[in-house]
Amino acid sequence: MDIRQLFARNLRSARQARGLSQEELADQAELDRTYISSLERGRYYASLKSIAKIAKVLELEPAGLLAKDEDAGADK
Repeated sequence: MDIRQLFARNLRSARQARGLSQEELADQAELDRTYISSLERGRYYASLKSIAKIAKVLELEPAGLLAKDEDAGADK
């Protein structure tokens, strides 16, 4: 699995674990909902700035969104 797909999986898992819709996450992170959707589908590589914004909303360390552990995105 490449880093983009790993990030996509962890992002979706963490967002769902917190009960947030893509729109809610996007609003809180000051990003576009379609961008969040594209990230979750692995269509784009996220910038470091975007990863930091998303991680803050999800109350994670940014590295948690890139971790290879199956539960890393939802448990940190």
